[in-house]
Amino acid sequence: MKTTRPASSSKTQTNTKAGRKWPTWHAGLSAYRKPSTLTAVWQLVNTFLPYCGLWFLMIQTIQRGYPYVTTLLLSTIAALFLVRLFILFHDCVHGSLFPNKTANTFFGHALGLLVFTPFDDWRFSHLRHHTTYANLDTRGFGDIWTMTRTEYEEAGPAQRLSYRFYRHPVVLIGLGALFSFLLRFRLPARKSKRKERVSVLFTNLLIFLVVLAASSTIGWRTYLLIQLPVLWLAGAMGIWLFYVQHQFEGGYWARKQDWDPMRAALEGSSFYNLPPVLRWFSANIGYHHVHHLNPRIPNYCIKQCCEAIPALRDKASLSLGKSLSGIHLKLWDEERSELVGFP
Repeated sequence: MKTTRPASSSKTQTNTKAGRKWPTWHAGLSAYRKPSTLTAVWQLVNTFLPYCGLWFLMIQTIQRGYPYVTTLLLSTIAALFLVRLFILFHDCVHGSLFPNKTANTFFGHALGLLVFTPFDDWRFSHLRHHTTYANLDTRGFGDIWTMTRTEYEEAGPAQRLSYRFYRHPVVLIGLGALFSFLLRFRLPARKSKRKERVSVLFTNLLIFLVVLAASSTIGWRTYLLIQLPVLWLAGAMGIWLFYVQHQFEGGYWARKQDWDPMRAALEGSSFYNLPPVLRWFSANIGYHHVHHLNPRIPNYCIKQCCEAIPALRDKASLSLGKSLSGIHLKLWDEERSELVGFP
């Protein structure tokens, strides 16, 4: 489905800092950049405590000899809470969960331990993603590997096979979840600096200590039987969310000289209109076009912001059902300006 392009019909004003023109309504987004300590604390409480409660129940199911399927059913619910914890971690990365920088940094590191992701290192690559997404000349930072159709056709057999393997749903979403959170995030991102590398080492050390503590209390077998499925399910959900945020019909990519941040946000980021329950568990990350227009808007303000500004509200949304068809999109066709399947 094609997305609407509300910015093209709006009056514009010059943003001298960026050297580009922005719609007059863009300045109104700043009114929603007001983090609340009370709301942030409540979000942590209503997410972390149920997550701990589910861990306690899963430990009991294993120690009392319940069928493992019972543990797996509980792990599915726990994975949903872990996805929400990751979005709160994501807000800390942008400094938008709490109004205080110290609080965002502290809870960012703490939540990073729960989601197996080093705070400073992921912040480095994710903020690069925000300045390079949908730019064909700056791919490779915090994004899904996307080749153009011309690049694919000119690639050798080995690279084609590698790309097809990577883009297969079982690999990208299934294996990718465990690879990213168990292996990839144990190493610093490319071009990272000392602060990011220290963050990786610090997180790895804490994870090791948690595993040791779990082994001496509930036993390593019980810990792995719970942690692995929870992490895998949450990781798969998270990768899917990230995939549909930028890989959908009617998306936007451009070369560096033509890249427009407004179009990249409105057309290159989806409006994933999830059911209320899934919207809660994903902490409103589906309003991704709004997030890319202003990453400092907290997750608990972004829905209100979208509904208040017609240009954001009127963007064509992507339903849960329609998003599934996006899995066949593999390449960016520069001539047709759209994502297409393999030739």
